[in-house]
Amino acid sequence: MKISTKGRYGLTIMIELGKKYGEGPISLKSIAKTYNLSEHYLEQLAGPLRNAGLVKSVRGAYGGYILADEPAKITAGDIIRVLEGPISPVEGIEEEEPAKRNLWMKIRDAVKEVLDNTTIEDLANYEEDGTDTPYMFYI
Repeated sequence: MKISTKGRYGLTIMIELGKKYGEGPISLKSIAKTYNLSEHYLEQLAGPLRNAGLVKSVRGAYGGYILADEPAKITAGDIIRVLEGPISPVEGIEEEEPAKRNLWMKIRDAVKEVLDNTTIEDLANYEEDGTDTPYMFYI
């Protein structure tokens, strides 16, 4: 399963809104500027997020977007499903032989488990703890 820029940038929008939750509307322009992204592209992603009830838009000079619910109640899975569609590692699982079908289903379920148990609050409050060491390759 590969998450496209739609899913990645959608998460970026939602994480930024989660970081500023309770502070009022945040403009897509400010998010685009912070991450050097296309404001127009972020606007295209905000529509489906709004239609799905994950964000609310506020019009006016100080308008922008706010989360429709608390960051702890919105999961990464909610966002990915809206922007990417159903979570599946491969197409046509039904037509696979039983052993491979079982493998694909286990992978799908593991991905769903992570996405559905990771909230916007988790992502907005994430801090590196320094325990993850980068891989070192020797030639």
